[in-house]
Order: sequence, then structure tokens, then C-alpha cells
Amino acid sequence: MTGPARRLGAFLSPRDHLATACELVHRAESLGYDSAWLTHGVGRDGFLVLAAYAHATTRVGLGTGVIPIYPRHPVAMAQEASTLMELSGGRLRLGIGLSHRPTMVDALGLDMGEPLLVMREYVAVLRQALEGQASFEGRYYRVRWTGAFRAPAPPVLLAGLAPPMLELAGEVADGVVLWLASPAYVRDVAVPALARGRARAGKPLEGFEVAAAVPLAVTDDHAGAMRLFREELVRYLSLPFYRAMFRAGGFGDAVAAFDRDRKPGRDADAVPPVLAEALGGIGDARRARAEVDLYRAAGVTLPVVRPIGPPEAPHARGTLEAVAP
Repeated sequence: MTGPARRLGAFLSPRDHLATACELVHRAESLGYDSAWLTHGVGRDGFLVLAAYAHATTRVGLGTGVIPIYPRHPVAMAQEASTLMELSGGRLRLGIGLSHRPTMVDALGLDMGEPLLVMREYVAVLRQALEGQASFEGRYYRVRWTGAFRAPAPPVLLAGLAPPMLELAGEVADGVVLWLASPAYVRDVAVPALARGRARAGKPLEGFEVAAAVPLAVTDDHAGAMRLFREELVRYLSLPFYRAMFRAGGFGDAVAAFDRDRKPGRDADAVPPVLAEALGGIGDARRARAEVDLYRAAGVTLPVVRPIGPPEAPHARGTLEAVAP
């Protein structure tokens, strides 16, 4: 049996075929993975996909990494989470986050307000609603609600990039979900910020879940996987929150190079290989396992293997198998 120190999750977000992702989640469970996680993004509904994952498995934990808060009232989020807790036998880990202005404001026309305060109030209402009754009076949320049933409350994790949100996660949440944070950023920025937040709440960092996505591709086709990863990174190099994190993590020159070299239809060519190499592990099984170990050494309690590309990628299954706990 895998000990707690070797826990490993898997990020498996469906793209072309839900059935393919469900098959990989089933395989991850058989390999001993602790949990299966997915992003919400602009694809399928995260809770419904996790319901499908729950149907395809019996033991593996089910994590959202993450559900944006603005389109869902915290009471609605609690109702969906509680329903999935009941359906899955208590396996949900509820990861929530702000998302980004291009998605929330430009695409959906929502007002993000003061994000830190919105998140603080959101978590307060969510916690109450998960317990079956919410009474709250704040700047953004005014709630008087009583639920008709109550399931066990899942752990609540916040997505965090910059220190202020990481500190808030440490203060009010049960864990944090990190995405495209290098091991050095985790060690030097994220963990100290989380510790400050925990101290503010009078709690130790011990027992707080630090889940971090670890992009990997175990493959002989290094060039093909690297191209796929650079195509993925275009989106994040275009989002202010991630750009700020990359700069804070020592990749300011890479961000500047991307801005300088990008051309319409060829943005992936402008993603500096040095950035892709620093954020993911591409190569053989030893290279992939070494990348996971770097995240553990940096303070991550749950490395979450993310096969680069979609579940349909030719290396996805092999990557899961090569680094299985």
C-alpha cells in the first residue's frame, strides 16, 4: 500500500470524448492514485463530469481544480457539492477559484468586484451552506438560507497564484490548488505565503493540503510533446494573473520574449522553450518521477500528474502508468 508521503493525484480533464477520460480515471484508480482532478474552464460542467468519474470508480478521490465562483452563488455551489458528496460516497475535494477577467468579465459580463473580499465572503457563505444553513451579511453576499438535506462537507481548496490569495487560502481554506507553479515558486513564494495565512488563523501548516499540477509527458517524441505544451502555455502567457506569477517566479525575460516574438497564428513559436522546460517534465519515466520529487521537496503534499495535452494524447495513459505511486 502506498504511504501518505507518496500520495499522487491525476489531472484528467476530458476534451474530445468523455468516455476516454472516464477510462483513464478508472485506470488511475487501479494504479493506486489518490485522486482524480479536472479543470472546469470552458468545457464540460465539472460537477457533472465528476459524477461520471464517480460512476466509473469506487475509491479514488474526486477533485475540482477548480470551479470558478462568479457564475455560481455559494449556496448553489454548496448544493452541487453536497449532492456530489452523497452520490460519490464522500469522495469530493472542492476546489474553487476566481478565474480570470477575460473569462468572467469579457466573456460573461460579470463584475469581479474586489476579488480577495469576494472570495473571503464566498467561502464564509459556502462553509455555512455546506452545513445546511447560511446566515450572512456582507458587502457582496446577503444570505438567509436553510437546506433540505445535509451531506458531509467536503474539504474546500482555493486556487492561488499570487501571495495575497495564497495567504487567504491558508487562512480560510483546507488546502490550495496550484497550476503552472514551478517547484521554485512553490518553495520560495507559495509555501511561505500559505504559512503566513495559517499563522493568521492560528493554525499550523501541517495538515493543510498543497495540491499542485505537475505537467508530464513520458514519451520518445520529445519534440511533439514540447510543441503540445508550448501551445497550451500560450493561453496562460496571455492572462495577467499567470503573467504576474511567471515574473515573480523568475521568468520575466521569458514573458518579455513571448510578447516580443508572438505573431498571429504562430503564438506557440514564441513560447520560450526554457519556460516550458521549467514548468513540465518531458522525457522518460525517470525524468517524470524526478519532476514529481521536485514538487514534493518544495512542499507539495499532493502532486497531481497532468499528462500534457488531452486524454486522447498518445502518451497520456503511459505517463500515468510510468509514475504511478
